[in-house]
Amino acid sequence: MGKVINVIEQIDAIATKHPDWIAYDYLGEKNTYGELKAYSDSLASYILTRGIKEESPIMVYGAQTFKMIATFLGIVKSGHAYVPIDRHSPAERLTMINEIAEPGLCIAVEDLPISLKDLPILEGQELVDVFESNKSVTPNSFVTGDDNYYIIFTSGTTGKPKGVQISHNNLLSFVNWEVNDFDLPEQPATLSQPPYSFDLSVMDLYPTLVLGGTLKAIPKQVTDDFKKLFEVLPTLGLNVWVSTPSFMDICLLQPTFDAEHFPALTRFLFCGEELTHATAQALKQRFPNAKIFNTYGPTEATVAVTSIEITDEVLEKYDRLPIGHLKDDTAGFILDDNEDIANAGTEGELVLAGPSVSKGYLNNQEKTDEAFFEYDGQQAYKTGDLTVMDEDGMLYYRGRTDFQIKLHGYRIELEEVNHYLNNDPLIQSGVAVPKYGKDNKVAQLVAYVVPEKNDFDSQIKLTVAIKDSLKDNMMEYMVPNRFIFVDSLPQTANGKIDIKTVIAEVNA
Repeated sequence: MGKVINVIEQIDAIATKHPDWIAYDYLGEKNTYGELKAYSDSLASYILTRGIKEESPIMVYGAQTFKMIATFLGIVKSGHAYVPIDRHSPAERLTMINEIAEPGLCIAVEDLPISLKDLPILEGQELVDVFESNKSVTPNSFVTGDDNYYIIFTSGTTGKPKGVQISHNNLLSFVNWEVNDFDLPEQPATLSQPPYSFDLSVMDLYPTLVLGGTLKAIPKQVTDDFKKLFEVLPTLGLNVWVSTPSFMDICLLQPTFDAEHFPALTRFLFCGEELTHATAQALKQRFPNAKIFNTYGPTEATVAVTSIEITDEVLEKYDRLPIGHLKDDTAGFILDDNEDIANAGTEGELVLAGPSVSKGYLNNQEKTDEAFFEYDGQQAYKTGDLTVMDEDGMLYYRGRTDFQIKLHGYRIELEEVNHYLNNDPLIQSGVAVPKYGKDNKVAQLVAYVVPEKNDFDSQIKLTVAIKDSLKDNMMEYMVPNRFIFVDSLPQTANGKIDIKTVIAEVNA
């Protein structure tokens, strides 16, 4: 495929030429490109009548449904960025994002669990009526260039999430790379599994739509039920697979997940966490003729910026798989401990520069200034990832410079988890640390906790009560898997909790 010039106009062009092509398939419930255009045009027309401030984003609350992507497209057609919030998010997260983002509107594709003060809400039957109002809109109002296209909120270090601003130019850089460098089929049938609040979903969403393909959505209630998951997967007719390696590990538990039972599945794209040798090798044995790609990238540089095809030769050569070479339009270098550019083969922090790098965090100049700067006339970002780059430009991931981890593809700031632990009424003080598996990936989040005085007659009951309490305030994937109760926590000379000592202990 040639270069995409405008993501929105490319999707609209397909809808105009092929209105009957299937854009979205939700467990057999199909929606066409014609419907996608009609719904998004009508929604954009409605938003333009609301007089929302030009720079104000619009919050979108819901799950993996056709109406969610129609809403995203309608918002960007009206010239605003969307802020996706998954329906499984705790109420407190909604409140915090509302306070930080200062949106002009919230579109509730699913029922909101709380009131958002004075924020106008479009929901229920009114939203359905807007979708079906058959209004038109001109490309003059579309998001373009350096305008924000979407804002994804990631984990923050103080309990407050950070809103990563991704412009149309940022998205264009990523989409053109994926569409042209990964040898994707025309009109692909692509697995759409990650929630839309997780930027891995962008890897399936926009490349598929600009190619006129079909998004095959698997909602959380299916992925959480392995029996149902293994029943649904073979019915989808997938060509392209996008997921975290952790989700692939689940699918490999099914012996019939192989080329014989999935003959059309020829592309696998992984991102979000480290792809282990064991997972890649098992997949290569099941699908010997498929192309398997390991990719890497922070949300701040638009989904992914490096890739490598995992061939038999790569598996033979490396015990720990590399994350690949940078895409052509992106520069990268390693900073050593003195913040000087390191020589090839030296471990240090990876810095990225190029057109896919975000302009920074929404309404958070302090954090933006800490992580972003200009380099050779381009926007640059200090990733906080420890990497090694060899003389050929091949990158190898080694871990985090701070206390940020990836668990099942989700980015988690340990400081944010600790914030909630120490604010919990059942906990006097606590610290969460990663326990690593043999494959160098985080296997568990373990909490060392000094409990408050309580009436529970067993540690199991206390653990259940703490987990239930935490789930009211934080994302489910951030709640520690194990709790170890102690009388006190080790401290540094400065009187702070000595996290490094606890990490060493849990991984002894």
